[in-house]
Amino acid sequence: MKNYTIRRLLQIIPVFLGILFILFFIIDKAPGSITSNIMDPNMTPELKAALQEKMDPNLPFYTKFINWVIEAAHGNFGYSYKHYRPVIEVIGMNIGCTFALALAALVIAMLVGIPAGIISATKQYSLIDNVLTVFSLLGLALPTFFAGLLLLKVFGIELQWVPIFGLSDPSKANADFLTRLGDHAYHLILPAIVLGLAETASFMRYTRSSMLEVIRSDYIRTARAKGLSEKVIIYKHAFRNAMIPIITLLGFRIPGLISGAVMTETIFSLPGVGKLSVDATTTRNYPLLLGINAMLTMATLLGTLVADLLYAAADPRIKYD
Repeated sequence: MKNYTIRRLLQIIPVFLGILFILFFIIDKAPGSITSNIMDPNMTPELKAALQEKMDPNLPFYTKFINWVIEAAHGNFGYSYKHYRPVIEVIGMNIGCTFALALAALVIAMLVGIPAGIISATKQYSLIDNVLTVFSLLGLALPTFFAGLLLLKVFGIELQWVPIFGLSDPSKANADFLTRLGDHAYHLILPAIVLGLAETASFMRYTRSSMLEVIRSDYIRTARAKGLSEKVIIYKHAFRNAMIPIITLLGFRIPGLISGAVMTETIFSLPGVGKLSVDATTTRNYPLLLGINAMLTMATLLGTLVADLLYAAADPRIKYD
């Protein structure tokens, strides 16, 4: 396992650089620049040219890319002129909200979606199976922005059960740590449900399909013939062998939740990386946008590595060394 992990980490490096090259090329060729947003219209042409050269030097594409990679290797992902801070600091100030939101949504999706998938598979074609299937299809088909606005109107505006925007209550800014932590969790309830809705449906469909395939296997019939209880057969034998597709989904959805928080954070005005990337796009803050995408790329590659390692934990027959 150790040797395999080292090999996979070494394989990630060229893949990561290749994806960064594509991202850098796309952003470099994008129209406009951040200077067009911060440049004073009354500046002389000479000052405009000097500012343009300082912020976006007229260098060949490959030279700028190599320079950026070298700086990034030293922890310098550029400078956000809108925030007057290095990119790494801006991302660090906003990643906490996005991580908490994605983690909460993932927990909701797994705690609801996986048991629902198991129940749906073990009670195939029953009323509860049909109800859960309709729920999963609605979760997959319903756009995030529509579900967010709908739930926001019902539970935030009409019933007033949850806050409608923001991550905290300003009146509790000076409260103790536990009070502020509870306030943050309270503000994340509805956004986490919205973000986790489609993920719940995905986990349910994957679990149901995988369980249906496993429970029809010969060893499951043998276990029933030996007199084992249905609970032991389903949760100890069948579910463990049905986990491979679920782990695959989990490996891709962990970074997907972070990137998928764009719409949710925008709707609920949350200070996270998703909303930050939208602002960076509209203001042509390309260094910040590149830094965010580099982070998401690495999260995706590490997510696939974690999924591969979990395969061996779920199925002892899988050996990497």
